[in-house]
Amino acid sequence: MRQFLLLLVLGFSSLTQAAVGVFPDSTFQNLDHGLYWFGYGDSWQKAVPGQSNAYFSNSKPTVIYIHGWQNGATQRKNRETFNRKDAGGPDLDLAHAWLVAGYNVGILYWNQFADEGEVKDAEAKIWSASGPRGMRWRNSSGVYSSGPNKSAGDLLFDHYKANLASYSGNNIRLLGHSLGNQLAIVLTKKISDAVSAGSLNSRLLPKRVALLDPFYSNQAKSWLNNRWVGEVCRSYVSELKGKGVIFEAYRTSAVTSTVFVGDANTGLMNMTAFTELKPWYFNATQQTEKHNAAVWHYLWSFSFNPPPISGSSNQAASARTAESRIGTLMNGSTKLVHDLGAYTKEPSDDNFKSVNR
Repeated sequence: MRQFLLLLVLGFSSLTQAAVGVFPDSTFQNLDHGLYWFGYGDSWQKAVPGQSNAYFSNSKPTVIYIHGWQNGATQRKNRETFNRKDAGGPDLDLAHAWLVAGYNVGILYWNQFADEGEVKDAEAKIWSASGPRGMRWRNSSGVYSSGPNKSAGDLLFDHYKANLASYSGNNIRLLGHSLGNQLAIVLTKKISDAVSAGSLNSRLLPKRVALLDPFYSNQAKSWLNNRWVGEVCRSYVSELKGKGVIFEAYRTSAVTSTVFVGDANTGLMNMTAFTELKPWYFNATQQTEKHNAAVWHYLWSFSFNPPPISGSSNQAASARTAESRIGTLMNGSTKLVHDLGAYTKEPSDDNFKSVNR
């Protein structure tokens, strides 16, 4: 039953989130991973160390998205981008408002490694190159090949530090959806460790990390020293908060937080500025759409003023909410629960209530 639910929701989510025709066939037939910068209308250019990029400026604020499980996506030649209409979102370029505001907008891709029939096999690759499936990757013919002797966390860290080596700005934000939230946490930990060791400029440490309908599997893992992934993520987040990193989290579906499917990781959610969104424009059976809503709702919310809290002059959490306010919510004793606007997709009418954690 657990595996069926995962395939039904998390697996199908990769089908509905991705974009077909944005990338050439070679991107799927050959192994391709790393950082891509985006312009308007899903235009893109892969980041290559030492080469100029039409969609990147080393002084701008920067937002980078990391996707999750991609079961079957390579054969469909699908990759996630910033138009999420096929995921139940609006037919809009959700990078537009960020670009207008002067942001670099990027995606860190690991989709061919994440293309596994079992979510735990993809999850293992985030942490270790020695998990159940090693670092095998899938091509568009459906064939698996042996991959590099580095975990996805290490590979994305290599791409990050090489392509942001000249970064002179002071505002980097990471977004991680579903399984990708673990990569956002792991990547931030690796960046922090390198900064502490003096091998990386402190400007590269993200100021803010958003966990979007985050997923953590149950049970201890042999490839993680017999610890739960949620447990390790909690320890990392606790340490990173001490380094000044701000964490926010948004729950939109039941699939990532039920004992039959994943670890709710309530302890970690309580360490963040945590919001329970209610995408009630989808019915109770549309858990896939609800799971995907976390991404497009967050990206879209940057286009609007921060939402209010009922009976208060304070602001709730959104992509537009200032870091200082997110930090206050993160360190507070309450969480936010969707109150008004739950039946409309556009975030402009959202209103929240504050309740004890």
